[in-house]
Amino acid sequence: MSKVAVLGYGTVGSGVVEVIEKNQDIVSRNAGEAVTVKYVLDLRDFPGDPIQDRVVHDVNVILEDPEISVVCETMGGNEPAYTFSKKALEAGKSVCTSNKELVANHGPELIRIAKEHNCNYFFEASVGGGIPIIRPLIEALTAEHVMEISGIVNGTTNYILTKMTEEGADFDATLKDAQEKGYAERNPEADIEGYDARRKIAILSSLMSGKTVKDGEVYTEGISKITGEDIRYAAELHKTIKLLARSKQTESGYEVMVAPFLVGKESPLFPVSGVFNAIMVEGNMLGQSMFYGQGAGKLATASAVVADVIEATKNAGKHVDIFWSEEETKLAGVDSVKNAFLVRVKNETPQEEVTKLFGEPEVLIENLVEGEYGFVTGSISEAEFTGKYETLSGAMGRIRMM
Repeated sequence: MSKVAVLGYGTVGSGVVEVIEKNQDIVSRNAGEAVTVKYVLDLRDFPGDPIQDRVVHDVNVILEDPEISVVCETMGGNEPAYTFSKKALEAGKSVCTSNKELVANHGPELIRIAKEHNCNYFFEASVGGGIPIIRPLIEALTAEHVMEISGIVNGTTNYILTKMTEEGADFDATLKDAQEKGYAERNPEADIEGYDARRKIAILSSLMSGKTVKDGEVYTEGISKITGEDIRYAAELHKTIKLLARSKQTESGYEVMVAPFLVGKESPLFPVSGVFNAIMVEGNMLGQSMFYGQGAGKLATASAVVADVIEATKNAGKHVDIFWSEEETKLAGVDSVKNAFLVRVKNETPQEEVTKLFGEPEVLIENLVEGEYGFVTGSISEAEFTGKYETLSGAMGRIRMM
């Protein structure tokens, strides 16, 4: 019998317990033995909850119990999640986590510690919620040279942008709605400023390269400056705005960025709406594959954690190699990355000035929004665009085009 401890009885932690107990027969069959939850660690008590008699407040109860073979870390944040995970691995207990912040910051170290103690550190749920993406990268696509990963990896921002597009709502009202529905946190900064997506693309880039991409070094823009006017220009261009996370291998290093992009109907990402995520992987032999599904939510994320519990149980007493070293990956600066841009300017900005700086616009959009017009540039490097944009009189905003 595999006995499991869950660290944190919040949204995901309670979901892990629910998945294991509701799908007991399936989970145990696939694991090859019975899987049960013996402990739940939390600072709180839960009177009336069936889990209450298994709640403990001291992590050492779990760490010192030889019956516990798998620990599910669903606390979030760096501490005490890092310390607890490290101690569990050092005690020979496998750890399964949904904590993308911890994985992005300490993933390769914890994988190494797991190997040293003949157990495992699994983190399928840290990217894409219930979408299987980590295991395909480390198992199913091992014959591929993965050259590029891109997609929508944050359900909160995708929900906000979808609602703004479909209903014409402004950003603040849509964010409030997302919070009321439980799609956005009370403090939504990590989502709307792109930090959550940045951590996830750092993890995927690290697995793609086999070395470490530090999330703090990833160029990041969020969606908090996206306006209803931006949405109108997107519609005029028959496109939609998505917050994309992108990582591409180039001769000068890995180009990794998170930013809003205008996505056209020809892209498989165009119809991905609401809280759904979609991650595109391009390999040199396979070509493009897309992994699509619910990227957030209690049970979707918990299901991915429990899948890791099953994998850890099946591999009890042996380490499953994950090739992610602590050596840092060489990153290419974004300055050389080329994109086309939609630029909005005040009506007072002479079109001659636009042409002088950027050449003849690919598209000119007039009379769509009072007091301004927009134009689309040709493909231009980030550095060149920034230099020209900063000298452009009446500039009101810009968005990259996929």
